[in-house]
Amino acid sequence: MKKEEAIRNAKTFDELLDIKYGKIGSSTRDEYEAKANYFVISEMLKEARKEANITQEQLADKIGTKKSYISRLENGKADIQVSTLYRIFETGLGRKIHLTII
Repeated sequence: MKKEEAIRNAKTFDELLDIKYGKIGSSTRDEYEAKANYFVISEMLKEARKEANITQEQLADKIGTKKSYISRLENGKADIQVSTLYRIFETGLGRKIHLTII
């Protein structure tokens, strides 16, 4: 069965991911999962900033960084350290953050 046909016949999202990116634990799947997580964090950051009604520049000023860094984070173009994530949400946006490791 060709890959395109397998994709069309996939019945679940997990099955589609297995076909397209490989099984969980494969290097291709791990890379996909990491990019997906960066996307989720960047969208959460962007939404929280907009809800706080502040600009990227105002947020950057609050946490002592540059607007360009906030922009790169919101566009998924920069890695973020956990300490910076906490500083952005808790100091910059007045939100609590809770991480779960499974």
